[in-house]
Amino acid sequence: MTRAGPEFRWLLPSAVADPELPGDRARPRRTVRDWAVDICAFLAAALIGMITADTLGKSPGYSDTVMVLDQLVGAAACCAVWLRRRWPVGLALALTAVSLVAPVASGAFLVALFSLAVHRPFKPAVLAVGAAAVVSSVFQPVLRPDPTTSLLTNAVVGTVLILLATGWGMLVRSRRQLVVALRERAARAEAEAALRAENAQRLAREAIAREMHDVLAHRLTLLSVHAGALEFRPDAPPAQVARAAGVIRDSAHEALQDLRQIIGVLRSPGEGADDRPQPTLATLDALVAESREAGMKVALDSRIPDASGVPAATGRNAYRIAQEALTNARKHAPGAEVTVTVTGRPGEGLTVEVRNPPPPGPVPEVPGSGQGLIGLTERATLAGGRLDHRRGSDGSFAVVAWLPWPS
Repeated sequence: MTRAGPEFRWLLPSAVADPELPGDRARPRRTVRDWAVDICAFLAAALIGMITADTLGKSPGYSDTVMVLDQLVGAAACCAVWLRRRWPVGLALALTAVSLVAPVASGAFLVALFSLAVHRPFKPAVLAVGAAAVVSSVFQPVLRPDPTTSLLTNAVVGTVLILLATGWGMLVRSRRQLVVALRERAARAEAEAALRAENAQRLAREAIAREMHDVLAHRLTLLSVHAGALEFRPDAPPAQVARAAGVIRDSAHEALQDLRQIIGVLRSPGEGADDRPQPTLATLDALVAESREAGMKVALDSRIPDASGVPAATGRNAYRIAQEALTNARKHAPGAEVTVTVTGRPGEGLTVEVRNPPPPGPVPEVPGSGQGLIGLTERATLAGGRLDHRRGSDGSFAVVAWLPWPS
């Protein structure tokens, strides 16, 4: 259900044409349709009153004085129809009492009952006023008898007219309530869609940030470590300087390549996940070899007979965890031998453990915010696993992660 445009809003009742939901405004302004309906209601009440007055005027014993009084009361009742939107209950009660002694006001009385059923719930207002109207229709022929028809006929006709007006008003009210309910549902759906889109954007930003950190932190740490070594050892042998410069050059080149791949995936997200840089557990050997070439002492103990049999998502998460742990060890424990242990089997899960002893010497201050370990914990949790990191009393550090491996 969509809202009507401004050019068609005048065709709807003010109760459903207002752009705000019900309750946002105390009294919505009348639309062109409301004015047309009010004019038609006034004319209908006047027409019924004129027909009733003409019928009573042809009855014997109907004096001129009574005719003038009935016509004045009927005119006042027809004019009161314009107040039916503001005071539906009070107007219906007043016209119920007036129509009891002035049949000319019966048209305005029916219009008031219709408006009451439209603007108020069935209980208690419509039920109470409707019951009073039925009682009035039964006693009205007694107070103002019609010689051409019987009392029973007048009572039955009056009751049927009252039920028809009330039922019609209740039908109109139910349709308006349906429109309002659909509008509220559409507004909630739009709000929920906006929240889902915002949440999806947030998750996408977090995933991008996590992927960027996982891919680039390893390379940039190599750059930082070797650049720091060159800065603190300007008198190093030429071979060592050339080796460090080569590592810096290769790491920068690989970082740029990884960055291009990620940006390319972001620019063309519909090409699928196969285009993303997706490492697996089988590429863990290459990661360890790369760390050794950078000067780290790394021992890999993989107890997985067939690394290619590990699910791709599990292997990728294990690779990222080991990569971040090696990066942290290189920054905070340079020169220490790092042990990477991978164990597990289908149905029991995959465990990745990275341990390093305390650094053998002073550690240069390396900037870090701890976001890497937070990201690893989130990655393991999202994968259905868990991650624990702890520092030993002797200064050692360990990162242990468990990831699910379905049987």
